[in-house]
Amino acid sequence: MGIADDAVEVRAQGWRTLAALHGLIEAELERSLAASADLSVVEYTVLDALNRQDGWHMRMQQLARAAALSPSATTRLVNRLEDRALLTRVLCADDRRGIYTELTAAGRALYQRARPIHDETLERVLAEAAGQPELAPVVAALHGVALPVATG
Repeated sequence: MGIADDAVEVRAQGWRTLAALHGLIEAELERSLAASADLSVVEYTVLDALNRQDGWHMRMQQLARAAALSPSATTRLVNRLEDRALLTRVLCADDRRGIYTELTAAGRALYQRARPIHDETLERVLAEAAGQPELAPVVAALHGVALPVATG
């Protein structure tokens, strides 16, 4: 195997490790959120994205990107959440084809109840993963990722 092949294998191993950590986290989040808040991970992700809008709304395509879903899957998910009265759709005043989505009071309340469950589960799973030699480097890298801080 040459140097180029070694580099490809290192990246592939890194990807497999990241995918294993993601699978572990997602499975535990699914279990915890379903048991405690009757939410799936993707439903929580949508509520989280809308909550971060601070009282504003999001276009459906923005929501699809935030949840990493196709437009049709996003529509189905929004329909389910709307049926549960967790969010509502609003027509864009400027563009009649534009549809916005925003949290309802019930959606915001459920998100506030689910967030600590999400955060505690994530913290617990990452701590457990940090103790596994094959996952520890990825967990350490995650802890080193800094988000840009908005300045006024």
